Amino acid sequence: MSYKTVRVDLNERSYDILIGSGLLDRAGEHIRAVGCHDRLLVVADASVAGLHWPRLSASLKVCGFRTELIKVAPGEASKSFNTFSNLLEQALSLGIDRRTTVVALGGGVIGDLAGFASSVLLRGLDFVQIPTTLLAQVDSSVGGKTAINLGAGKNLVGTFHQPKLVLADLDVLQTLPRRDLLAGYAEVIKYGLINRPNFFEWLDSNGAAALSGNLELMASAVSECCRAKAEIVAADEREAGQRALLNLGHTFGHAFEAEAGYNGSLLHGEAVSIGMALAFHHSARLGLISKEESIRVCESLKAVGLPVRPDLTGNQSVPTIEALLKRMKADKKSVDSNITLILARGIGKAFVCPNSEVAAIKATLSEALSP
Repeated sequence: MSYKTVRVDLNERSYDILIGSGLLDRAGEHIRAVGCHDRLLVVADASVAGLHWPRLSASLKVCGFRTELIKVAPGEASKSFNTFSNLLEQALSLGIDRRTTVVALGGGVIGDLAGFASSVLLRGLDFVQIPTTLLAQVDSSVGGKTAINLGAGKNLVGTFHQPKLVLADLDVLQTLPRRDLLAGYAEVIKYGLINRPNFFEWLDSNGAAALSGNLELMASAVSECCRAKAEIVAADEREAGQRALLNLGHTFGHAFEAEAGYNGSLLHGEAVSIGMALAFHHSARLGLISKEESIRVCESLKAVGLPVRPDLTGNQSVPTIEALLKRMKADKKSVDSNITLILARGIGKAFVCPNSEVAAIKATLSEALSP
């Protein structure tokens, strides 16, 4: 299949997202084409490296690149100050210079971690994203947001640092566990719920086939998500306004994810799915949408196997409403501890709701946590 190209238009920081099959095998020529010098520092998820580093390495070698590989343990726990510090020390010990380009090979954790490192090493290095999860291909690899987590919450320390290129090879998705693929699909549905109701309808008809391995349909889904995000990022690069819409479901979801301890029991996309269901449920509670619309969103998520409520049956302790509210008040969008939510006036009609009423949020959380 031919590649699809989506342009992120940010003047001198503009770049392309290439989407299609076989991109790992031609990564070297694409990276060379955007002006990267001979030295590359590849930061890779250790598990992903075992699967895909040989192909990437061969492509880079053919194009004359000198590469160093740093492997990072998989999982959200690696988005920590300890891992970040170790990564910086390892990079500097390899003798990198300002002509070195950092390449991220992995999912959202690696993209965030390597992107943040590239933004501060030697006061800023060029950066290329090679996302290997659906979630990273449609969301975290695009737009230049980089970050690590703190005990207080997710993504609270980071920078805006745009990549020079994003290579989204759809072939690598075939190596993903079904659970990880579905977690990424939550972010796909998100774009339909924000401002693309026709895309939401398209996903209802074609999403299951895309998830089952139809690469043409998956390419269409990924490129539509990237176009949606590129438009928002071009209009609001540093999240001063409408870019906050991309956080639909995240204020609720991040709170549950943080309370779970980033231990893999709740994946980011699963938390976002729960958060989107709660955002639409909350919108219905406030009379912004009908109950039927809220139910339809939940049914669409459940139809592909995504959660719409936290799992209260496992061994994990159930978070308290107060603990979740504390997390939500520490969210990046909050101002003076007033909770900002992304709510909806309909499917494809999301909006930013500052100073959300705590009593109503408590009621929504109480229902979510009820047996």
